[in-house]
Amino acid sequence: MLPVLQTPFTAEDRLDLTAAAEEIRWAVGHGADGITIGMVSEVLRLSDLERNELTEAVVECLGPLPAVASCGGESTARAVEAAVNAESRGAAALMAIPPLHVAVGEDAHVEYFSAILDATTVPLVVQDASGYVGRPMSTSVIVRLSDGFGPRVMAKPEAEPLGPNLSRMRDAVRGKVPLFEGSGGIALVDNFHRGIAGTMPSVDLVWAIRAAWDALVAGDDEVAYDVIGALSGIVIMQSGLDAYVAIEKYLLVKQGVLPDGRQRGPVNYSIDRESREEIDRLFDRLDRVVSRSGYDPRASEVPATGRTA
Repeated sequence: MLPVLQTPFTAEDRLDLTAAAEEIRWAVGHGADGITIGMVSEVLRLSDLERNELTEAVVECLGPLPAVASCGGESTARAVEAAVNAESRGAAALMAIPPLHVAVGEDAHVEYFSAILDATTVPLVVQDASGYVGRPMSTSVIVRLSDGFGPRVMAKPEAEPLGPNLSRMRDAVRGKVPLFEGSGGIALVDNFHRGIAGTMPSVDLVWAIRAAWDALVAGDDEVAYDVIGALSGIVIMQSGLDAYVAIEKYLLVKQGVLPDGRQRGPVNYSIDRESREEIDRLFDRLDRVVSRSGYDPRASEVPATGRTA
């Protein structure tokens, strides 16, 4: 359970690392096994210096728990530099998307990710985020990287259709590559049954996804379906990257985690009044479902049955 951090900003549009530390502590207290800095962390809108500062802050706040740092770039040189910087600041693993603005083939993708792996020593999560940004990658990319770099290669396949693509990759790598899912957790039950190693969901509802995960580990599929069913209405409203960020930040503010929901602009989505009212109704419904599930991590007496590294 490695949820993706929402990056807080001050009124002066600077990183709010104090708020970020509070968000991390809250996430760990609500079921996170570590933290990921990823696409919905607004990394594409951060400077190189800000990426480094954010990685350092996350690593320091997590202590012994793992931080996964995004290092993708529009050039191989930029991605390698970001990867080396993240590892030097204590990231336990890296995650990279391919370049977004140029369509390249399988060989170029392999060369790009291989350069990141050659320059570092920690695991790399190869992310196909084409469900919301970029273009799909060939499954053969992961196979070739696994053949060349062994257990350091992991993957987060988010191309549509999610389930069939995940199974295709699982079969192609013959179980040698740990697979993580994302997409807000909406397909967690299906993806769990397809053999994922973990999930990188949104941080705002980590307690709900933790409850569903622990229910699945315990073989309690009915509870997991109930939780994810209640969650799905919120995720469906997140129609693109900026919508993910806006709604997740809104819910973190609603729960008292962040002081405000500032995004770094320009953005192409903002929450209107009627959407906000619907999100509030859906959140209250999800809260009720998780509270009576028997797996609510917010209840201190509930054991963390699914929390294994």
